[in-house]
Amino acid sequence: MTQFESISSALNASNPTPLYQQLQKALRGAIEDNVWAPEDFLPAERELAQALDVSRITVRKAVDGLVREGLVARRQGAGTFVTSRVEKNFAKLSSFSEDITARGQTPGSQWLKREAGLVTPEEALLLALSPGSPVYRFHRIRFADDSTMALEYTTVPAFCLPSPSVVDTSLYVALDEAGYRPTRALQVLRAVLFDKKQADLLGISAGDPGLRIERRGFAGDDKPIEITRSYYRGDAYDFVAELSAGDG
Repeated sequence: MTQFESISSALNASNPTPLYQQLQKALRGAIEDNVWAPEDFLPAERELAQALDVSRITVRKAVDGLVREGLVARRQGAGTFVTSRVEKNFAKLSSFSEDITARGQTPGSQWLKREAGLVTPEEALLLALSPGSPVYRFHRIRFADDSTMALEYTTVPAFCLPSPSVVDTSLYVALDEAGYRPTRALQVLRAVLFDKKQADLLGISAGDPGLRIERRGFAGDDKPIEITRSYYRGDAYDFVAELSAGDG
């Protein structure tokens, strides 16, 4: 049985469930069965419609549902592909670059801002700095190979690095070389919907779901040395944590 025959056999016009929902379920099953592996492109909508004898509107609505689920994503000018999700250990203090490299992919950045400035009142409070203290700010789009993964906004005290320009791919590598790599951190995770500006930067749709992570990193002497707010694509990341039962 071909991939199209398997999907077609799951569709039933007499079923009260709308046909596009049946097709969405069938396509989801095919993806879960690795008919299309991560980063594989789905057949074009016209091809699916012809092979399955359904309308292109039905196919479009089914694929739209898979996009909302995060199973597939549209790449402008290329088509619709199966997403490759990154599993991030929420209990491990590691950088984006380390996480992506560990998966055999190449981390990358597009800089939005890499500059020196003066601490804001909020940053002064979080970093335990005096008003007017110099800081370095790093704002960028993060990539795994050629796929956008997250937006990242970081502030560190200026004493942690010789200059903003020493940060290339990995901030943590630069901090480690300067003797200021965080040894522990507090992180807060929150579900968000991307606004239009964020969505345009990531090449997704406004209103798509995401995960906002706020991290405050501390050096070995417990001095705060990093504030990072990251916005991860909900269709690209899974956050996991190992839990153990307490004595009580």
